[in-house]
Amino acid sequence: MTSQFLSPGDSVHTQRAWIETLHDGSLQCPTCKTIYGVKTGMQPPGKMEYHLIPHSLPGHPDCKTIRIIYSIPPGIQGPEHPNPGRSFSARGFPRHCYLPDSEKGRKVLKLLLVAWDRRLIFAIGTSSTTGESDTVIWNEVHHKTEFGSNLTGHGYPDANYLDNVLAELAAQGISEDSTAQDKD
Repeated sequence: MTSQFLSPGDSVHTQRAWIETLHDGSLQCPTCKTIYGVKTGMQPPGKMEYHLIPHSLPGHPDCKTIRIIYSIPPGIQGPEHPNPGRSFSARGFPRHCYLPDSEKGRKVLKLLLVAWDRRLIFAIGTSSTTGESDTVIWNEVHHKTEFGSNLTGHGYPDANYLDNVLAELAAQGISEDSTAQDKD
């Protein structure tokens, strides 16, 4: 019965991994990283807003800036979270992030909106910076949170950032095809 989900060339290792992946609810093969179906995350409820600001980012002198504002309040973990019924904190919200208002920057914004709707931007876990558990953390899609500098590596200029974040979004199953799928 399980073999109906497998390609004819899949190895026993891949078949076992696929079965385990299906069992835990994930749609991503741990061996080849192929995503099947629509991947969704466990991001807690919140709000994503964005607007233009009339200033340019370092390295993007010819365009305005898109500011994204994420707001997630503290709350109680649901059944999909690591510790259902336990409270979680949401430190550092609202979080402000920045993209250049260029063609590629607007493409990234469009895909981040899909990632937000699929609950893939944040998760509940242990903070790698503070060690705090049961808190809202970033979830594998890097954001630029510094506006006028790159002192911590979370700002501009960063010539590779837009391409890198597009690759991170693709690894989460989000591409330009996703925006068409989500309209259907």
